[in-house]
Amino acid sequence: MDAIFIISLFAGLIFLLLLIGAPIKPLQWTGQGVIKLMIGALLLFFLNAFGTLVNLHIPINLATASVSGLLGIPGLAALAAIEYFILGF
Repeated sequence: MDAIFIISLFAGLIFLLLLIGAPIKPLQWTGQGVIKLMIGALLLFFLNAFGTLVNLHIPINLATASVSGLLGIPGLAALAAIEYFILGF
């Protein structure tokens, strides 16, 4: 697809949402989900930063960020256990 078409499509959708109004509840859920994903990615970043001392590295992608973001510290510990015991770095 052409870039101008995509940009105009997004601009049209934004204009339509401004004109009609966006439903509040789904946008709140989406926003909370995005924030949790960002927190999960941040947790994985710190785990990778300090995990280099023990040769532990978990890739930061959508699946691992969602597990660590939605489950928190137990999810992060589960990812570390899977990396350490099952995959056997």
